[in-house]
Amino acid sequence: MFDNFVNFARDLYSTKDFIPLHAPQFHGNEKEYVLNTINSTFVSSVGEFVDKFENSVSEYTGIKYAIATVNGTAALHLALKLSGVEKNTEVLTQSLTFIATCNAIRYCDAFPVLVDVERSTLGLSPESLLEFLEEHSELRDDGFSWNKSTNRRIVACIPMHTFGFPAKLSEISQICSRFNIELIEDAAESMGSFYKEKHTGSFGKISAMSFNGNKIVTTGGGGMILTNDEELAIKAKHISTTAKIPNTFAFEHDQIGYNYRLPNLNAALGLAQMDSLPSYLESKRLIAKKYQDWGKSNNLVFFEEPINTCSNYWLNVAVTENKETRDLFLQITNNSNVMTRPVWTPMHKLLMYKHCQRTNMKTTEWLYKRAVNVPSSPILTN
Repeated sequence: MFDNFVNFARDLYSTKDFIPLHAPQFHGNEKEYVLNTINSTFVSSVGEFVDKFENSVSEYTGIKYAIATVNGTAALHLALKLSGVEKNTEVLTQSLTFIATCNAIRYCDAFPVLVDVERSTLGLSPESLLEFLEEHSELRDDGFSWNKSTNRRIVACIPMHTFGFPAKLSEISQICSRFNIELIEDAAESMGSFYKEKHTGSFGKISAMSFNGNKIVTTGGGGMILTNDEELAIKAKHISTTAKIPNTFAFEHDQIGYNYRLPNLNAALGLAQMDSLPSYLESKRLIAKKYQDWGKSNNLVFFEEPINTCSNYWLNVAVTENKETRDLFLQITNNSNVMTRPVWTPMHKLLMYKHCQRTNMKTTEWLYKRAVNVPSSPILTN
């Protein structure tokens, strides 16, 4: 079957050469916009393309304010700080995630608390979240949730939209409201994904997005803070630009800030990419359908978008029978120059996060042993 998959992937991408997992596509105005930036000499964090890129993302997602950052991790770091995450507080998130989610929490000197995911979305499980909060937290007189085991305040919850598939945001949002916890969406992988006809990133008070080289829209390296809160947006832009007070010539800063502003050169690339986003999404949904149809004829399950969602299918996911079958799939495909990857090592298995408080990880462990990402680059034709 896996040899057949190699042949299928080669037919799909019409090549006998190496097939990457997700390669960037440059078929639009990328060269023109980047050259304009170079000619203008405004290649750093000041320039027209940064504002245009922010406006383009804001318009597409329907979220009022977008603040461009150097990468998605920086966006998530500032989103946490702006939500009140600080030293000796806690943030609930899923164990099955890219390490940047937990790293950003630790940048704030806060502690991740890890909850399970669910099979139907691959994202944070509302049931696991609720079970943890009902067992381990209490609402105190100050109106906030506190962890009874650690005596630390639980400030926020971060669901991550795994591989572009939206988590159950309605249920998660209701739980966060009940326990007075801020909802911060890690929408790093979900540009172009919708939950109940609203773009991911618009359900929490603030969210973070990534435009890394392997994302559906890329700026080379880049990220975005998204919010509908004007005051938060103003603060986000201020601290992402070293908290510098506007002045014609003097260098005055009113707090500790961060040099996180996206360069104009990267933003030019991103703006051109946004023009192509609809065609990328159309192609990726067609590719996903081809994988699903092939899988049904070859006894291999491919993950399909959850109900009430429209996914960008950033990375397609095959679910094998067991770990032995997964490892054989990975070996055969990669030895054949068709790039496949297992899902990330869950956070509770990593040295730096294995001591974190956590829930039962039954589904996370099940997926870790079976799920494989397969080539998902968009295929564009004239």
